[in-house]
Amino acid sequence: MAKVAIGLSGGVDSSVAAYLLKEAGHEVIALFMINWHDTTGLKSAECSAEDDVLFAKMVASKLDIPLHVVDHSEEYRHRVVDYMFSEYEAGRTPNPDVLCNREVKFDVFMKKALEFDVDYVATGHYCQKQTIEKDGKEYHQLIAGADGNKDQSYFLCQLNQEQLSKAMFPIGHLMKPEVREIARRENLASAEKKDSQGICFVGKVDLPTFLQQKLKAKEGNVIEIPKDTKLSLRKEDTLEQMAQPFPFRPWHGKVAGQHQGAHFYTIGQRKGLNIGGRPEPLFVLHTDVERNIIYVGQGHDHPCLSRKALFISNEELHWVRPDLKMEDGEERRYEVRIRYRQPLEGATLHKTEGGLYIVFDERQRAVVPGQFAAWYENGELIGSGPITI
Repeated sequence: MAKVAIGLSGGVDSSVAAYLLKEAGHEVIALFMINWHDTTGLKSAECSAEDDVLFAKMVASKLDIPLHVVDHSEEYRHRVVDYMFSEYEAGRTPNPDVLCNREVKFDVFMKKALEFDVDYVATGHYCQKQTIEKDGKEYHQLIAGADGNKDQSYFLCQLNQEQLSKAMFPIGHLMKPEVREIARRENLASAEKKDSQGICFVGKVDLPTFLQQKLKAKEGNVIEIPKDTKLSLRKEDTLEQMAQPFPFRPWHGKVAGQHQGAHFYTIGQRKGLNIGGRPEPLFVLHTDVERNIIYVGQGHDHPCLSRKALFISNEELHWVRPDLKMEDGEERRYEVRIRYRQPLEGATLHKTEGGLYIVFDERQRAVVPGQFAAWYENGELIGSGPITI
């Protein structure tokens, strides 16, 4: 048996993960991470660190495992929150959960946990790991969780082989109701605790209020693009053309209202526009932070809200399986998702000298720069990268 450090968050998933490790005969220690203290923009106090650490202490006591509290708030602010601000300011929409796993949970936190002389670091993520041998070398596979509704492999799409070699995911083979039932059966304090929501370690926030800590409000025009806009304005003969969004210009529509800053909005957003009187709801089609303009259109099926392809630059490409890295000029078929819980979509990946083009079989709604695209094969996450365009 091994010595394992479990990241005990106070939630039901990590609690059951700790229980399963103990039941399997491992020597288990628990670490609770404090990553955020500021409550600016929080919609509720449900995710407060004080409540979470109390649950973690009760679970650790019940399981008779030592609990250590570590504070990584400075690293979290620098590596995750400051990056969020800079990305929104540039007109992109980052994914803080992916960043938190890459920069904090499986980097800063994992290194701290390994100082306790443990063999592995475990978390309550719904994903699985397998190890294979290829050409005399071991490779660790990141496999989707058994519960398709809770699979969290997408959030771990930036992990590398070294991180995976030390990782354990004790509940990845279980369904969420099974996890709840184990917690109830073992009388764990977190059995009925609600799942956390919102930004990783921050909680559910009013995003404009949260962002206004560093990004200033700036009034600008909301331009409505008619639904009958002709996409023939845009050719799709080459990979580059397929990956380009519609060439939005103010004269393509008319002023429909005002906003308080284009950097507070994201493609596909519906709420927060405060513009009514339309037969169909308005959605954000595009944001232009340089001109401080938001382009909107009626209906989730607006033609300017979807496109056939996206592009990821070479500098941002990440291969969870480095042995499967594509060479320039190579094409491969994979299944791809561009947001959490999105069904996997068939696509062809084209590797070029500048980066990677992903051409989908079907047009994709709300392709958002800054969000991560992740590609899979037979349930294994092969690689990922933040969308450039």
